[in-house]
Amino acid sequence: MIEARALTKVYGDTAAVNGIDFLVRPGVVTGFLGPNGAGKSTTMRMILGLDLPTSGTVTVNGRGYRGTVWPLHDVGALLDARAVHPGRSARNHLLSLAAANGIARARVDEVLDQVGLAPVARRRVGSFSLGMAQRLGIAGALLGDPGTLLFDEPVNGLDPDGILWIRTLMRALAAEGRTVLVSSHLMSEMALTADHLLVIGRGRLLADTPLPELIARHSADLVEVRSAAPQRLAADLRAAGAEVTLRPDGTLDVAGLASPRIGELAAARGHVLHQLHDVTASLEEAYFRLTGESVEYRAPVPVAA
Repeated sequence: MIEARALTKVYGDTAAVNGIDFLVRPGVVTGFLGPNGAGKSTTMRMILGLDLPTSGTVTVNGRGYRGTVWPLHDVGALLDARAVHPGRSARNHLLSLAAANGIARARVDEVLDQVGLAPVARRRVGSFSLGMAQRLGIAGALLGDPGTLLFDEPVNGLDPDGILWIRTLMRALAAEGRTVLVSSHLMSEMALTADHLLVIGRGRLLADTPLPELIARHSADLVEVRSAAPQRLAADLRAAGAEVTLRPDGTLDVAGLASPRIGELAAARGHVLHQLHDVTASLEEAYFRLTGESVEYRAPVPVAA
């Protein structure tokens, strides 16, 4: 379990993290989302004791992580897949981590096999692709068999098979009762992986909620309707106070009337409905609605020639 209370980190005149409170519980995958510069990496570094809070606290299982005697037994983390000496082999890199943390040498071969790097264990890390480096970083995080795991952009550089593998791995680790915190900018992947979400913007916590609740809260009040006579139905809905957009394929986008009311009106006016569907936002849409005012680095939208 990871707990932050009034966690704050100030650099000069800038509050990178501004008094946030959250609890990352075991048994679920918690996604950590936010725009660039929102404070995600700073927060993860404070969890690991790599940066000290200006004020407030963050603990792992009730105590500060900094100064832990055997850190990899408590928390495994992937923050930067390329933070490895390029001249070492994958196996020697993990052996050095094992020796520093009182971990048996046999465990190195176990995790190399677990992440699919056993065939290249003796290759120098400098020759690895980004995807292979990601797998090595994940192996390092798993090395001490910790109860808490932090992953920062773990799918970077992975092919589709690798993305499916890491998604399945994270959900399996949570199912074992471990605490799993994952930072990512890939909304489609978070929608398939995370159970709970922390969303941060400009150093402040914007949401701490189960994923389905975040999507439901930020879904548009929109209903898709298909009927045998779309133009006539559109006129009747507008007369009832709805805002209606008629698409070229005949689908009606209806705002201002709930789907039960639309169905009742259609029945009363003799309309045959082929579809009546409440539109639910994707995680990406919900995220943009939540963080729209928290984006610091925004480029103009390109205009096609």
